Amino acid sequence: MFSKKLKDLYGLYERRISPIAFIFGFLWDNFTLVRIDLLYDNIVLLFHLTVACSAIILTNAYDAGRFRNKIPQETAEVLLPFLMQFSFGGLFSAFFVFYSRSGSLLTSWPFLLFIAILLLGNERFHNRYFRLTFHLSVFFVVLFSYLIFAIPIILGAMGTKIFLLSGGAGIALITIFIFLLWRVTPQRFLCSWKMILISIGGIYLAFNILYFTNVIPPIPLAMKELGVYHSVAKNDSTYSLQYEPARWFESFISNPVFHRAGSVPVFVYGAVFAPTRLTSNIFHRWSYYDEKLTAWVETDRLPFQIVGGRSEGYRGYTMKYGVSTGMWRVDVITEQEQIIGRITFTIVQADSTPNLQTDIR
Repeated sequence: MFSKKLKDLYGLYERRISPIAFIFGFLWDNFTLVRIDLLYDNIVLLFHLTVACSAIILTNAYDAGRFRNKIPQETAEVLLPFLMQFSFGGLFSAFFVFYSRSGSLLTSWPFLLFIAILLLGNERFHNRYFRLTFHLSVFFVVLFSYLIFAIPIILGAMGTKIFLLSGGAGIALITIFIFLLWRVTPQRFLCSWKMILISIGGIYLAFNILYFTNVIPPIPLAMKELGVYHSVAKNDSTYSLQYEPARWFESFISNPVFHRAGSVPVFVYGAVFAPTRLTSNIFHRWSYYDEKLTAWVETDRLPFQIVGGRSEGYRGYTMKYGVSTGMWRVDVITEQEQIIGRITFTIVQADSTPNLQTDIR
């Protein structure tokens, strides 16, 4: 009786509950998930993965005729899909937060759009949470998305080999999970195994294509700060930065303007977050815009190594002499040319040095 009332009540208020839960969950993740390498953040993600895994097994076990004497039908039809939806929603929300903090929106927007569609469409998938192939497909997406940054954090390294290792770990884990489900409900696999293989293989291929075309953000790295300066000087553990002050709204409507007097160098300073123990080589790729070619032309690729652990990011800078007037761009990239951050600015010749302000980082 109670379970039937629960089902009726949930059905009555489902349209109101889902949007409220979605908004609250997204805001909660955005403010509470601080660092991708913190224990709390990973406990939250592993909790969601465990709940989703358990809900999938119980749903398919119940459909196979098990636990029917222990779990009322109304409760199973409401509780298990809700838990699955809740966990997938929490994971998509967390991934959108973490992946959007890593990389440039200009190059990574297709992957972020994919995560956003899964996040926003999660409540629309309610009726599909009873389908085995759909269960496994969504679970493999969240599992692979987690391993992409979990494995580099554990090993303290990044790169193509680490990504392929993450994919291999994902295939191994989903294979074990599929075997467990096959033991629970072998009958359903007789009808679904071909679609499951095609779906898992397609997802694995899609992730690899997105990675090798540099669409997936270079997670777990994240750009914390990036700017163009007239002078950068390191003093012990601090950096002294001289820059042209601008009104707060100008950065939203136009690129920075660098007024250069004489042949002074141009400095680009940035801070890149990396998890504790992770070391990686990154580059500042300097390019200017050639109006005749209507294309960006690379002039320099200046390397330096970053070391993880600092919440505000590992600090570093590059400088360039002989910079011509016009539009310039500096990309902060990985060895695989994934873009962590980008700044575009215009250099204008000036008769004298402009008024400068100094900040200490």
